[in-house]
Amino acid sequence: MRSTARSSRTVAAVAGTALLLGGLAGCGGNADASEHDTVTVMTWAPEEGTVGSQAGMPALATAIAKDFNATGGIGGRKLKVLTCDEHNTSAGAVACANQAVAEGAVAVVGSYSQFGGDFMPLLEAADIPYLGGFGLSAEEFSAIYSYPVNGGYRTLLAGNGEQLVRAGCHRVAVVRPQSQLGDTMLGSLRAGLSTGQVTTVDVPVDSGLSGYAKAAVQAIGDDQPGNCVTTALDPASTATFFDDYRLQAPRHTQLSSVIGSVQQSLVDSTGGAGGPLQSLLATGWYPPDSSPVWNSLHTLVKAYAFTDNRINTADPGEETTWIAYEVLRKVVSGMTGPVDAKSVRIALDSSGPIDTGGQTPPLSWGMGDQLPLAAAPRLVNTKVTFLSVQKGQLAESTSGLQDVRTLLLKQ
Repeated sequence: MRSTARSSRTVAAVAGTALLLGGLAGCGGNADASEHDTVTVMTWAPEEGTVGSQAGMPALATAIAKDFNATGGIGGRKLKVLTCDEHNTSAGAVACANQAVAEGAVAVVGSYSQFGGDFMPLLEAADIPYLGGFGLSAEEFSAIYSYPVNGGYRTLLAGNGEQLVRAGCHRVAVVRPQSQLGDTMLGSLRAGLSTGQVTTVDVPVDSGLSGYAKAAVQAIGDDQPGNCVTTALDPASTATFFDDYRLQAPRHTQLSSVIGSVQQSLVDSTGGAGGPLQSLLATGWYPPDSSPVWNSLHTLVKAYAFTDNRINTADPGEETTWIAYEVLRKVVSGMTGPVDAKSVRIALDSSGPIDTGGQTPPLSWGMGDQLPLAAAPRLVNTKVTFLSVQKGQLAESTSGLQDVRTLLLKQ
């Protein structure tokens, strides 16, 4: 079955390459005209539904294009952003990748998909780099055409484990997806918990259920001091789990989560400072939305997408998209000659460290920057932030970015 799947992907990839070559031949570009070319990129994400919906990512990408083009473009060229609804399906991811190939995208930027095994071969066959994916699939941290800006779920869970040890947890229940991806999450959390004497309880559940009462009871256990519960579900499922958790009325158990499962909008909707998430612990990739490092993002949204309610600047997907486009802007601005998929990929390989203004550590993807972890060598950003809900706001509980590189290598 695996060889059949690979064969079908290869056929699709060859076909996609032919489409790309045909598109380039039709353009008939030359070195002189390239200075005035349009740089085409794509951002994809599921735009409908409750599980995995990230409509704000392509919406923000569209706003970013308006800002770039109003201020001189990207490397003196106009930026064209294609958006695609990935539908949170394998077929949707393949369709988006094929569209990127057919329309001559030089990169896929700031996108969201868990189907890296399906779309990455198509991009690789067309020489298209995948810059700043959300970090849902293993291929984003192993494929040489992938340039992640965050550390994916591995850094979040390893960091969350360390955060819970610091909080005095002795028993940690992790509520995570009952899926192939979810099966790998426990190892990352345990790597973070390895600095303490902690018992772990695995609570795998299906995503998108209408209730999680049984899982909440199992996670809370005997509700003793030192008992902790952390969640690694999608946002909608996390909100449902929190409702059932609250109904159990635990008195001593510490609640925790990771950014991507919980964010400021959920804290607000559950009552803010007077709600059940007060004192929640969370691990994130980036500084909180209140940090001045996001001022430029906030200014852009106010200028170009103020009425677009799809965009939430506190959402880690939109933050990832913003960082990815800033990296692209700096890389392309430093290029000379034609800007195509191959030249952008080569520039990404040779550029760096790229300063993101404190949103991440400086980023580069050279051989010396990669993590010596067989499953995730492209994981170059090993830093997280420790957050907690204070007075109804997600804020840093420990100042600055925390490096979990040593913990990741324990997996």
